[in-house]
Amino acid sequence: MAALNAIGLDIKKSKNLSDKLNVLLANYSVFYQNTRGYHWNIRGEKFFELHLKFEELYNDLHLKIDEVAERILTLGHTPDHNFSSYQKSSIIRESTQVSDGNKAVKNILDSLTSIITLQREILSLSGDAGDEGTNALMSDYIRAQEKLVWMYSSYLRK
Repeated sequence: MAALNAIGLDIKKSKNLSDKLNVLLANYSVFYQNTRGYHWNIRGEKFFELHLKFEELYNDLHLKIDEVAERILTLGHTPDHNFSSYQKSSIIRESTQVSDGNKAVKNILDSLTSIITLQREILSLSGDAGDEGTNALMSDYIRAQEKLVWMYSSYLRK
């Protein structure tokens, strides 16, 4: 019989899942900071529209960062919390100053693609571990982010 953690999940599978969630946490953290930069630095004819959309997005990312870190803790492990670790494990790279709306939206779409792909991997791991809590979290995130991909893609197609 496998050794179980405090919420009844296999300890080894929970560790593997927590490691992957820390990679997600890193990606969310870099994505969050990039999006704040887009919000602060956006210029041009669509300023008001994009300024608000980017603020909505980074507020949502802020909540997700907290939820992912708390899920790692719930699994019995420690979330990474320093930006140097995030930069090492994140697929998403820091953006340089971006003031062009279309470029910012393109970067957001690229980031969402990376995040969704990673969350699908976590969904598979959580399913294998019988971890309904992480599974539900990833499913909710993916569903909402797929809609964002459609909306931001529509914006670029005009």
